[in-house]
Amino acid sequence: MGSKANVGYKDIYKRMRKSIQNGSLKPGDKVASIRNLSSELKVAKRTVEAAYDMLIGEGYLITKGPRGTAVNPDLVIRQKNLEKNIQLKDPELVSIMKLREQNGLFRLGTPALDQFPYKTWLLIAGRVIRKMDSVDLLNPPVAGYRPLREAIASYVNVSRGISCSPEQIIITSGYKHSLALILHTLAKKSDKVVFEDPGYIFGLRLLKRIVDKLYFNPVDSQGLNLDYFKKNHTDAKFVLTAPTHQSPLTVSLSLARRQDLLAWAESKKSWIIEDDYDGEFHYTKRVIPALKSLDANDRVIYVGTFSKTIMPSIRTSYIVVPVSTVSSFMESSEIFETSQPLLQQKILASFIHDGYFYKHLKKMRTLYQQRRRFVISALERVFPQVFKLEATDGGMQLIAYLERGSDDVRLADIWQKNGLLVYPLSKWFSGKKKKFGLVIGFTNITSEDQAFAAFQRVSKMTKDLILK
Repeated sequence: MGSKANVGYKDIYKRMRKSIQNGSLKPGDKVASIRNLSSELKVAKRTVEAAYDMLIGEGYLITKGPRGTAVNPDLVIRQKNLEKNIQLKDPELVSIMKLREQNGLFRLGTPALDQFPYKTWLLIAGRVIRKMDSVDLLNPPVAGYRPLREAIASYVNVSRGISCSPEQIIITSGYKHSLALILHTLAKKSDKVVFEDPGYIFGLRLLKRIVDKLYFNPVDSQGLNLDYFKKNHTDAKFVLTAPTHQSPLTVSLSLARRQDLLAWAESKKSWIIEDDYDGEFHYTKRVIPALKSLDANDRVIYVGTFSKTIMPSIRTSYIVVPVSTVSSFMESSEIFETSQPLLQQKILASFIHDGYFYKHLKKMRTLYQQRRRFVISALERVFPQVFKLEATDGGMQLIAYLERGSDDVRLADIWQKNGLLVYPLSKWFSGKKKKFGLVIGFTNITSEDQAFAAFQRVSKMTKDLILK
């Protein structure tokens, strides 16, 4: 009886009207039936009827007979756009967020979605859904679906040369989630963390928020500069590096530096976090193994992702953790609840296990090599005196260095406003020494003509800015 007295017809009327006015219920939307709403709110049906009668009388709702009651489709509501009134403190972060949500040309880190085997993926999804049972409705395992962990362990062993067991695989929801989990599990507040400069811009923003002692180490044509590291950072507990294709420069860490870095980690009992975000995409006969494959002393924590090989929206990544840390990571995973929805994990496990993933990667390597040539050729045709390109062995992006000037931020803004979603290179640097240019993705460019036409759109504005 007490619960019925708590909600009267005026309360229901006000709630419903507010939902319509703030846009939660839109013109034409069907509303709950009187019977269902009275049951949900535990009130008499006549209470809901009284509220609906008021809303109908004021023109908010209309009755459709047997089809129920709906918001008046002719209703015009001037809604306040709350999103426009939200003021984020970091304007640069606002810009990054907008770019990540937009769809345009030269977008970074996005695989060739036009070539993804959607039909195969949907067939696998349908098969997985039909085989679901009541057990699948429970919470997924904290470290991830066992068959997916087995498939990943097999894949990294064959493709990246990493010897590991499924128990060492932890499924996460993206690189930043992986990074946070690693540091939460193994790091102390007093630990020194070293990050590449330039380095992955989105990982950098996370590190600045969660690491007290964050330092930066320059990158040159052979990757992480180990001479600088030995002079300044031998006391580090963690080093974060992308040794296969450095982000954003796409250079590779030389073998000599790999060996030096591994020797340092073993001597200091420190950790190397290897970001292998696009290590699958190399375009020469020289296959670049993962740093983890050389790790005889188990000091490398390997981070991989399916966002760059399948689709960004899958939000599925994984960590290969050292054997000595498995129990600690399991405990942290229980606290963080790192694992992805079980249905998605099952689909992905089948996609890998049935061989479709390997087939897709093989196709993408050839395709990306071709698409990179499209972009380079078009860029050189349109901007012969503006940019300098340095060829690398792989990756999903290229760097167009400015031949003169340093206003890559303003230049990137011009391109972005014209649908070319590039990034200014200087923003990836943390120290005072910066390089200037544009970071350009090429994986979704389908022809040289398409790239040429896109560059032509911004040709005059670019030359007016740079060559003035």
